[in-house]
Amino acid sequence: MRCQDLHQFGQKLVRRRLLEPAKDSESPMAPLNTLKLVAFGVASTVGVGMYILVGEVAMFIAGPAIVISFLVAAVSSVLSGLCYAEFGTRVSWTGSAYLYSYISVGELWAFVTAWNLILSYVVVTGSVTRAWSITFNSLIGNHIFNALEGTFSSYMPYYLAMYTDFVALSLVLLLTGVLVLGARESVLVGKISTGINFLVLSFIILSGFIKGDLHNWKLTEQDYILNTSESGDIYSLGPLGSGGFVPFDYDGILHGAALCFYSFVGFDDIVTKGNWSFSSSTVFICFLAYFGVSATLTLMVPYYQIQPDSPFPQAFVHVGWGPARYVVAIGILCFLLYRLQSSLFPVPQVIQEMAEDGLLFRGLAQTLPHTKIPIMATVSSGILAGIMALLFEFSNLVDLMSIGHLLVYSLVAFFVLVLRYQPDWNLSKNEKTEDKIQMKPLVKENPLDSEPEAGSSKTLKSLWLPVSSSPTQKSAQIVYGCAFLLVLLLIILSLILAQWPSQVFSGDPVLTTVAVLLLLLITGVTAIIWRQPQDPSPLPFRAPALPVFPLVSIFVNVYLMMQTTSGTWALFGVWNAIGFIIYFGYGIQHSLAGNNHQQPPATSLHLPDS
Repeated sequence: MRCQDLHQFGQKLVRRRLLEPAKDSESPMAPLNTLKLVAFGVASTVGVGMYILVGEVAMFIAGPAIVISFLVAAVSSVLSGLCYAEFGTRVSWTGSAYLYSYISVGELWAFVTAWNLILSYVVVTGSVTRAWSITFNSLIGNHIFNALEGTFSSYMPYYLAMYTDFVALSLVLLLTGVLVLGARESVLVGKISTGINFLVLSFIILSGFIKGDLHNWKLTEQDYILNTSESGDIYSLGPLGSGGFVPFDYDGILHGAALCFYSFVGFDDIVTKGNWSFSSSTVFICFLAYFGVSATLTLMVPYYQIQPDSPFPQAFVHVGWGPARYVVAIGILCFLLYRLQSSLFPVPQVIQEMAEDGLLFRGLAQTLPHTKIPIMATVSSGILAGIMALLFEFSNLVDLMSIGHLLVYSLVAFFVLVLRYQPDWNLSKNEKTEDKIQMKPLVKENPLDSEPEAGSSKTLKSLWLPVSSSPTQKSAQIVYGCAFLLVLLLIILSLILAQWPSQVFSGDPVLTTVAVLLLLLITGVTAIIWRQPQDPSPLPFRAPALPVFPLVSIFVNVYLMMQTTSGTWALFGVWNAIGFIIYFGYGIQHSLAGNNHQQPPATSLHLPDS
């Protein structure tokens, strides 16, 4: 009886949602031409990382090598984007990673994906608001923050910001109210904002060619001494590091890459719009822009003299172009205001969709009768974003957003790996039943599976020599189990390389041996997956070089996650613990998928009968 209960509980975790193209948000969109599509992706991606984050990373973490940090983050984004592309093409209707996960791999996976998407979107809103507040305060001479810091700094715990940012809170609540009243994203405002952003970026990069100094990429101790004698106090400078182009060693580059990943979030909007061919082009263009502005900043100002709260306006003051700071600051404020408004839109949509599916409280799906605005989802997401902006430092928000999105992209890569080896898994082949488009079961019965097993030797033999040239239930189970094992091994390897890199590469007998053994195990398990038959069903897009490609994506993402601070992991753990409490306490009982008797058996993870 207990085994039967466990089986039923497991089936609830992997039950899937029917593919119903009823909502406008899930309907096919008219294809955009290449120029508009790439422009949309760039506009969705370029944001706060361009104007605030670059100062923080260059001064405290990577120095001039921030340009390499952006390159590493861009490579990670391309890997994730290609996996995301194949995942999205398995559903013939546009939507979010939540929708794709719920339809293809099951309810629990979909909840984890959506819950972390909510975290990322909320934190993006909070960080953009904080960035706007920082830029505005710098423009007026830091009067607001000086007053707030003097009033609240002694009362704030060490893990929160030094002062509460009421400017950011007020701005979020104001724009949330505008959103509740029925505001929509304006195409005209978006074009104007993008134009302002392009002009500001062009001016900054051209200024770097004119006023930049290559000597700032090879600073020495003598330069520190000279700056100290001029300022009279070495403590007025930022962290010095070891000088040169990579003052904080390669650990700084990788830690910087984990933060710079924040800058590339948004390129996946192309995929959710039903287009997957140009995501890599979008990342490449954005990388060139980030490379240009970060190179400009570190060439104009020695990295340890960068003002992280207002890097570019202060950089123009440093090179003697004082009036230019106001032009740049006002342009940045206008662009960030638009980015803040646009960042508020996705969160209520995800919350409303989860509430309508029964995974979150149904009251969150309540809409205003005339405007159809999801009022409860909008207000709750606005309040949450406001609290984030009020209490946390900008760098903490960037860390938290990066870790949430890196987890989502890692899950997508895992899903792609598993789904490719399932029998005849292609949602484009769905058949209509009772006016609903339903999926074929993820794992179908195969006559080979009904034959009695010859023993453990036959099972071991099937790991390397599958009995069929097409996927079966057994081969699907093998891939699923091996994929889970690989993820565990990659997490352990990433943790070792992130925490003790010098010991591993210097030949420490224990750590080096463990790392080599992990690599051997990873290679062996990957070879087992490689030997299993793939589903030959055609897809509009297929990620290359499976199973290696998704595993490399997972490894890079997990390794970047390991670069974040322990405080970020604590916040991340609390957020997901709250999510699991909501799901297992409410969502699993009220899920619409569980009440749909026509739901096909969810067998992305096959559970044995008792």
